[in-house]
Amino acid sequence: MTFQSETNRPRWEIEDTHPQLSETLRAALSEVIDPEIGFNIIQLGLIRNVQLSEDKATINMILTTPFCPYGPAMIETTRQKAEAALERPTEIELGTEMWDFSMMEEGLGADWGLF
Repeated sequence: MTFQSETNRPRWEIEDTHPQLSETLRAALSEVIDPEIGFNIIQLGLIRNVQLSEDKATINMILTTPFCPYGPAMIETTRQKAEAALERPTEIELGTEMWDFSMMEEGLGADWGLF
């Protein structure tokens, strides 16, 4: 897995296959806020990969905790935002990777006194 040094997140496949759409998607997904933490899903590093084909998009997403009470709503909002940005049906695959603070964008942990 290749990581973006400035954002501390894995490089999404869409960045190589459809670079013109990756920023549009990133901006749309930045509107999805985790209401418990107050940061968006991009800042938290919850989007682990995005694949795009001619007929659909697939997003691999994790949650901050396995039983996040806002998880179902965030997943559905993520799907809707991605479909609008990419103009194609989108499915969300929930990953099994455990989230931790190191997945957050650089500098955000300082707000919590972590870094």
